[in-house]
Amino acid sequence: MKKFNFKNIDRSYWVLFIFLISTAIIALFSASSTLVYSNHSALGPIGQQMLFIVMGVIAAGCIQFIPTHYTRLGGYILLGLSTLLVFSTMVPGNPLVVTINGAARWVRIAGITFQPSELAKLSLIIVIADQLARIKTEEDKKKYFYRTLIISAVVMLPIMASNLSTAVLIGLIIFCLWILARIPWKYTLSVVGIAILVLGLGYSIVEFGFVRPGRQMHGPFKRATTWVSRIDRHFEHSEESKYVLTDENIQEVYSAVAIARGGASPIGVLPGNSKERDYLPLAFADYIFAIIVEESGIVGAIWLIVLYLAVLFRACYVSSRYSDMPSMLMTMGLALMITCQALISMLVAVGLGPVTGQPLPLISRGGTSVLITSIYFGIMMGVSREQLVLRDRVQEAKEESEEDAPIVTLE
Repeated sequence: MKKFNFKNIDRSYWVLFIFLISTAIIALFSASSTLVYSNHSALGPIGQQMLFIVMGVIAAGCIQFIPTHYTRLGGYILLGLSTLLVFSTMVPGNPLVVTINGAARWVRIAGITFQPSELAKLSLIIVIADQLARIKTEEDKKKYFYRTLIISAVVMLPIMASNLSTAVLIGLIIFCLWILARIPWKYTLSVVGIAILVLGLGYSIVEFGFVRPGRQMHGPFKRATTWVSRIDRHFEHSEESKYVLTDENIQEVYSAVAIARGGASPIGVLPGNSKERDYLPLAFADYIFAIIVEESGIVGAIWLIVLYLAVLFRACYVSSRYSDMPSMLMTMGLALMITCQALISMLVAVGLGPVTGQPLPLISRGGTSVLITSIYFGIMMGVSREQLVLRDRVQEAKEESEEDAPIVTLE
């Protein structure tokens, strides 16, 4: 029963977790109107997401009691399985692959549809953190830098084929982990430079070879024309692009309208009074932040930003007091993934970035996303719990040594 001692659970993480879940539930009832209309029932889509939220809470509660060395071992197993599944999405005619909104990112097994890239993100952070924690000497830094680079490249390549923004996000987190592990700048910056050159070259090829001539791409990177078109549209400043509603810009336009309505008052139009939720495609997913701002104004926006930043600050605080390098890097990697993904999703919703398809962690509708993010929290809670248990053991040992010490009197 000592393994399940609730005395040492991290209450700060739980408070942040519950606040995010509560915000998600409120936003869910407002942003799911189109799903309610199409299903002719409010219990179907909302009840399904509520079930995933409950499952996420249970998962986080159980995972926090799993020793972190088991978590690291499980990360290697999960990385192997998720990499195979991600590569399977590139196989033409694969019966397991499900295409949604033109993207073959989902896999359906035993009636359950999920994104293997979400599992790959989680397991890759765990594995990279464990590898970098093995650095003991200056020579090890070069060795484990190249090892983690190869592992990351193998996993990110198939993800990039269907979801470039997720691949870039993973690359950003890996870069941060390299910095935390004190990998020399000459290695990290060289990778950044090469990545920028490759992306720039790829953009030019797609822009001038396919987008402008109006040609279609085929093969695993056929969605490259969609990415380039989104970037072009984001930086397009013509009057027509601003005021003419098309199938391509409908999300950006209605999101801007929702933000404008919410900005008219510090507290928005109040929950339940959104109008744009009935017109904004995927208001319950990628653009749910726009609906939150519409209904709660700048107060709601600041509230969410503070919550996500608090997750990162809590991870920094826990890591600063923890002597186990693998757990520290793992905690920071998971917290950075949650926070950076949230900030990217928010920037896209307010029009400060091209459409990426990144959901708002724990808030956007999606069973895979909610469960995986809950696992993130469970792992971070587990690291913090172990730190608190270690602190109590050190304190007990100190008290026992003081009791056993001989009493010396001066006569």
